[in-house]
Amino acid sequence: MPPTRFRLRYLHHDLELREGQFAVGRSAGCQLSLDDPLVSRRHAVLVVSKDGVMIEDLQSRNGVTVNGQRIVGKTALGAGDTIGIGSQELTLLLGRDGGVRTNATGKRTLPKLSTSDKARERTTSAPPGPTDPEDTSISKRAGAFDLLASVADKALAMGRADEAERLLAAPLSELAEASRAGKHLSAQLVDAAARFAAKLATATSKGTWADYAIELYQAQGRTCPAPVIDELYNAFRKVNAVDLSRLRAYVTLLREKQASLGPADRFLLQRIEGLERLAALR
Repeated sequence: MPPTRFRLRYLHHDLELREGQFAVGRSAGCQLSLDDPLVSRRHAVLVVSKDGVMIEDLQSRNGVTVNGQRIVGKTALGAGDTIGIGSQELTLLLGRDGGVRTNATGKRTLPKLSTSDKARERTTSAPPGPTDPEDTSISKRAGAFDLLASVADKALAMGRADEAERLLAAPLSELAEASRAGKHLSAQLVDAAARFAAKLATATSKGTWADYAIELYQAQGRTCPAPVIDELYNAFRKVNAVDLSRLRAYVTLLREKQASLGPADRFLLQRIEGLERLAALR
């Protein structure tokens, strides 16, 4: 069989695209089945012809993006384009022999990955491209995080803390790793991640989620905004323990910068010092 002109990269796996339709969705009937609550059963279809590759959103709930832009109708793809489906990213590449496994019916198959495996794959994978792949990945996942957080918020409202934690664990872990590596994260993304981590601490009574929020702002070297502090106060009253040494190191960092802080940030520092006192009493 002649080599294919295009392949689709998902995580570390390359899937050959032959002429015809290639469906992507949650359904096992799709050529690529994605285990993601933000993906519809039949989310999108790639139409491969001798002229190239087109992608169409199959009226999915959360839409399809190409290079970070949501598409409407059929959209032509080129080699190197990044496709966003749910919180997953796929990249269209030029074809080559090998790199794909098929079953007896010719359907592409991928090994099952646990949630932690997926988080590790997304953090360490480096799809080819002209820009820094890690920075691009973080930027494009900001919108996907907002979608996941919205779903998790609904789960929390229904008392399903375990489900909310399952949804957010992988993307929050990825953001923490990026922060530790010194990657630039937008203030908006950090605030959203910290706020939901604090909400998870409140809902699950796990101090590690409160520690997560403190770690993010310590790495960024800035004060927590008021909504995050409010949620941390709720969390600190419910969790069994927090990392007091980390919190104290964060407070010390802010005190060293106090002379350069404006009135609003100084007030926030006072509230964070209140968190330190509250944690010390537990």
